[in-house]
Amino acid sequence: MENLISWGDFEKVDIRVGTVLETLEFPKAKKPACQLTIDFGELGIKKSSAQITHHYSISELVGKQIIAVVNFPPKQIGSFFSECLILGIYDENNHVVLLKPDKQVNNGHKIG
Repeated sequence: MENLISWGDFEKVDIRVGTVLETLEFPKAKKPACQLTIDFGELGIKKSSAQITHHYSISELVGKQIIAVVNFPPKQIGSFFSECLILGIYDENNHVVLLKPDKQVNNGHKIG
């Protein structure tokens, strides 16, 4: 097992559910990626860049719920500012498979 964290460390990470409102190709990214606009309910709308184009087409992502860390500072990727980190699992080929709820839930609900 890698570095152990405390319960207090985990409580600092704000993980929420959101719904993808819009996706755009991100041709300037070094690795294939897309830009997403995500509705996190009471937290508002946030943008993210994600390297998820291997398993997901741009058009199929709109309307899907995703899980993301929402309390990172914005990260500049080229001319784009990513405001949250979408969570996923690396498959055997190091491609991301999204984490998502198996039932529809309200945007902005906290994961814990």
